[in-house]
Amino acid sequence: MKLDYFILILEYVFEPSGLADMNLLLPFLTFVLSMLTYADGVRWLELSQVSSLAAGGDELDPDESCDGLSSLVNRQKKICKRHVDMMTPVQQGAILALQECQYQFRTRRWNCSTVDGMAVFGNALSQGTRETSFVHSISSAGVAHAVTRSCSSGALGHCGCDRTVSGTSPTGFEWAGCSDNIAYGNAFCKNFVDARERAKGAGANRALMNLHNNEAGRRTLEQNMRVQCKCHGVSGSCELKTCWRAMPSFREVGDILKDKFDGATEVHQQKIGSRKVLVPLHVTYKPHTEQDLVYLVHSPDFCEPDPKRGSLGTSGRLCNKQSKGLDGCDLMCCGRGYSTTQRVVTERCQCKFHWCCYVKCNMCKRTVEEHRCNGF
Repeated sequence: MKLDYFILILEYVFEPSGLADMNLLLPFLTFVLSMLTYADGVRWLELSQVSSLAAGGDELDPDESCDGLSSLVNRQKKICKRHVDMMTPVQQGAILALQECQYQFRTRRWNCSTVDGMAVFGNALSQGTRETSFVHSISSAGVAHAVTRSCSSGALGHCGCDRTVSGTSPTGFEWAGCSDNIAYGNAFCKNFVDARERAKGAGANRALMNLHNNEAGRRTLEQNMRVQCKCHGVSGSCELKTCWRAMPSFREVGDILKDKFDGATEVHQQKIGSRKVLVPLHVTYKPHTEQDLVYLVHSPDFCEPDPKRGSLGTSGRLCNKQSKGLDGCDLMCCGRGYSTTQRVVTERCQCKFHWCCYVKCNMCKRTVEEHRCNGF
């Protein structure tokens, strides 16, 4: 995408009429630079591809020092140097977000596919679409979830359980155990994840959108915390009950954010007093809350390969012949039709438990049909 923009710039500069009018050229350059900045708002997700971080430990590999992580802006690199041990849960959060995105969109035309190299999504997030809003929210929630989990497990030396939850509740149980320190996880996540937008100022439409969706992901995680309890007493009589606050599973977070994706609000920027805010594009729509997802432009149909917009097309994708939904062959294949093949699979079957203590299974073969979208 960056190359495409620079080609446009060069064509404009060397156009005789372009050289004559710098008043048109300068705003154009400003627009291009802003697009390059905010299109890279989740470049830190490239940490999921760095093998030395995945190995864990308290120190980065010398060849992958904080300065060498080109996907980070300067502010993120400074955070990396001050809290080098935090980069492992940050990477875990990035991996968690990518996996959940691919699960949630597995039956959609855009299925959160990653591309070769370090670009992760290629140009799929170059515009402020619904898909971009989901990726920002799920990646922010992923980092907050992973950091909070690392704190609770004792893997990090400078944070631990949430000690503000203590005492006895009005309903008679005692707060004890290790409550997840979501306040710390969200605070660190906000400082790290939001750094790219804040580095260039948060006045542009795209930056406001990204920051809003980042916060929506963190709020979704925090507002779905739950109380878990354990009973104590003779024969499990529950004479005493100790409880703690725990995060939801990340699958639950993904399900909630997917629902918010389907109900996302189209917005535009408006100046209210001295502040620039995002408001619904259609005045008849209900104003969005801090937990809702917002987007700026409509998504492409993702039917055909379009490298500039990050679309890989749906040629060769599996579809459900019986479904009338988004995963059905009619919608998935964009009216191009589909091909059916048969495949023999071998799987365990007729399993029996034998005393003591093992399970014995037979291996059975069955024929399955696969339906794949035709090409162009």
